[in-house]
Amino acid sequence: MEFEFRRRDYGADHESHLLPRSRTQKHPLSSPTASRQHQMKTVRDNDSPDFFDPLRGMDVNASAEDKVEEEEEEDTSLSTEAVTQELTREWKSLKRILIQRFPVSKVISFSPISNVITKGSKVETPSAQPHLEETGSEQASLEGTAKVMDQQEYLAKVRELIDGITKAWQVEDRVTSLKLSIKVTKLLMDTTVLQFYPTVFVVVTDMLDMVGDMVWERIKEKAEHDVDGTVICTLPNDFQASDICLEARETCYNWFCKVGSVRELLPRIYLELAILPCWRFLINQPREVLDRLVMMVRGLADPLASLYCRLYMVHRMQKLGFCNSGYLIKCVKDIEDVLAPILVDKDGCSYITDDKKLLFNLMEPAIEYIMKCLLLTGRQENNVLGILEELGFGRNKSQPSDNSSHVSILLHHLLKALPSEIVSSQAMEILHMIKCSNDCSFSQVLNYRLLGNRLCEGRSQEGFLSSLVNEIMQAASQYQMLYDYLRIMDAYVDLLLQNKMENHLDALLDDIVTLARDKFLSEEEQASLQSIILKLLSHFEDLQKVLSLNHFIEILDLMSGTSKKSVNMHLLSMGTRNGCICDSTTVQLLFEVSQGLYDAIDFVNIKDDDNRQTSHLISRFVEMVDYGVERERHLLFLAECRDAFSGIHELKETLVRSSNTMAVKALKAEKKHINFVKSCLAFSEVTIPSVTIPTKQLNLYLETAEVALLGGLISHSDGLLMSVVECLEDVTPPDGLKSIDADSMASVVCKLCSLLVMVPGNPEKGVIEILKSIFSATCSSSRAMPRVKVKILCAIILLLSTLVQDNLPYRSANPEIIGNDLLFFGDSSYKNELVSWSQLVVGELVDAIEQESSQIARGNIALEACNCISSALVMNEKVSQLCLRLLETAKGCLGATDRYLEATKQSLQL
Repeated sequence: MEFEFRRRDYGADHESHLLPRSRTQKHPLSSPTASRQHQMKTVRDNDSPDFFDPLRGMDVNASAEDKVEEEEEEDTSLSTEAVTQELTREWKSLKRILIQRFPVSKVISFSPISNVITKGSKVETPSAQPHLEETGSEQASLEGTAKVMDQQEYLAKVRELIDGITKAWQVEDRVTSLKLSIKVTKLLMDTTVLQFYPTVFVVVTDMLDMVGDMVWERIKEKAEHDVDGTVICTLPNDFQASDICLEARETCYNWFCKVGSVRELLPRIYLELAILPCWRFLINQPREVLDRLVMMVRGLADPLASLYCRLYMVHRMQKLGFCNSGYLIKCVKDIEDVLAPILVDKDGCSYITDDKKLLFNLMEPAIEYIMKCLLLTGRQENNVLGILEELGFGRNKSQPSDNSSHVSILLHHLLKALPSEIVSSQAMEILHMIKCSNDCSFSQVLNYRLLGNRLCEGRSQEGFLSSLVNEIMQAASQYQMLYDYLRIMDAYVDLLLQNKMENHLDALLDDIVTLARDKFLSEEEQASLQSIILKLLSHFEDLQKVLSLNHFIEILDLMSGTSKKSVNMHLLSMGTRNGCICDSTTVQLLFEVSQGLYDAIDFVNIKDDDNRQTSHLISRFVEMVDYGVERERHLLFLAECRDAFSGIHELKETLVRSSNTMAVKALKAEKKHINFVKSCLAFSEVTIPSVTIPTKQLNLYLETAEVALLGGLISHSDGLLMSVVECLEDVTPPDGLKSIDADSMASVVCKLCSLLVMVPGNPEKGVIEILKSIFSATCSSSRAMPRVKVKILCAIILLLSTLVQDNLPYRSANPEIIGNDLLFFGDSSYKNELVSWSQLVVGELVDAIEQESSQIARGNIALEACNCISSALVMNEKVSQLCLRLLETAKGCLGATDRYLEATKQSLQL
């Protein structure tokens, strides 16, 4: 008994699977106005302020009212707790910076003052020495040779002394603790090795903070407990001096007396600052104490030592809880007075030297911290403008700004710490201050740049913005170096773009070209120019607007190296962002940009992220190009890209698809361009073999064959389909299809079989020549995986079942292509050949199932084959026996309770 194919009525099958449909009155995604208003009312009445429905419409009026209310409720002042927490974080960060930013050589030469650490750090027993000896105030001899010591050894000895302080305190030897504290503090008198001073400062101030905390806890213990340990009271955080008992006050006063007897000024100041919070046990308002300490610090002659001493004073004022802006302003003014003699040389000019540069670098972190404290305190007091007036800024118009010069480094960090709204309102005054403050302490260029960055943070007032930018550009033009000009104007580019200042932007680009003409740009200049160009590209959405900017192409040609690559990447990304690229000038520019990026690709590491992104952008660019009706020009462009970017494998797939797309467009035109279509097919046929990934190569052959079939070019289509079969033969023997997964291969064969439904057979070569070749390639492979063979053979059976029908389920879109159902209508030999081939395929299918080594896989493919056969063939006795055999195979592999097996039995109804 032979096989017989089932008769199919595809139209009836389609109708039976359609869901019942009825026309609706409204679109299911539309939202009527009434329901939207009801939803908004519900949201407003909702008690939860965090609820937000992203799909509801925005209430413009409500948003405006809420915005006004928020602006009315906005308060720029800060709470005391917030300021304290912020300054605690800043202090910890400052200490890390001081240690990491200023590394020193391993061997250091110290002055005789630091020799105190070599005298030993053993904890001494109390002795009946005079009071001055108890406090360790013996005059150190300054006569002697410098001490050469390893850095780690020096710090180890300092930490040994600090450990001695802790041990002495634990055995209640307060005198020894104080003596060792004085010894360690004296190290801050030595500024011989400037770069090492910040590290010493951090170590010594940590010790002083520790001593201050121990003294505080000791006095507090005496205030809260009697001699026998009885609790007298528990001091609240806001206790008054009158709450402290007499013994605790005497102990506190004794500590200040001992510290005050230290002869050297700097250790005496540091030690009193360490125990500064203890004044709360004696007086409620320590104004006189703070005034005295501020004046004492003025007696320090060394500028670096005096600045760091003021830094520690500001830190301890926070601990005291009595740090107002008045004392911080005095500190800033004193720092300005200390720096004034350093800035001006004997000839009255301000030159920067290596020594001065090092000194200012060491001072900068301390100045930055003090300025942050000043502005945070000002915001806490809601008096930022008052602080600016005290420092000589802006609101006092009776004093001309030209006479109000400030030290550049102080001005920089003041501007850095100012609130953005103050910077915007005082921008012109700040600009005049920067112009007047041109000394060697800090680069004036960086001050101009910082002003621009700060203005971009807030809302600038349009009234003065034009005049401000004019003055900035005039000031920047005075610098003869392109690098300085670019650094300044880079900070104002966003400002020009946001406020649509086209004339100023054109003037900026003019100046860049003028300064850079006939010059090779350094790496720093390249980086600044890159920043400016990237801001332009980020602002504009349309590449044409960027290219139309004054001198843009000329500026682009100035760039090279990594900066040029980065700009090219952004240009290419921007060019492919907004649809097709039709302008020939833009295409040529982006082609040259792509060539530059391609030349920079490292093909050894082609899988790197940067190289992958470059390859993807170039492929995307080629895909987006559209010359419209100039089809020959477009095809020539694709050929140029194939030659220019031959190393990008991803691009080859894009080239083939672009060529096929053009061919389809040409076929859909009113006048069909068959010769052009043939040229496109030839281009694709030549390009496809260079695609290295097998599945992509097979899919491209199939897509091109579809295009050829659409154009009525049957011979081209047959040749391309045979190329698919040859690819299958080439892939199969070497690796048994293991280089591509079974699902991918099954997908390719299914596509091929679905296409063969439309391809007319050739009576001369055989009506199913291509199908025979697929079958032969599958069977001849001894190493092909059985599960792949089964999927391919099942696809062939379904194709044979379709070709035998009187009416095919679909046809070619080209009406000139006649389907096999019409071409072989009434030809019994055609159907007999299909039936005979089905017997061969089924036999090979059963053999392939038996070759599968995995039981689970064998059971699954047996059920798959059973379902395929039952859907394609009439269920006669021969087919029933075959299906029962396959079911038994599946049952032995999967078990009788397998759900797939049960469902297959149910559908077969055997």
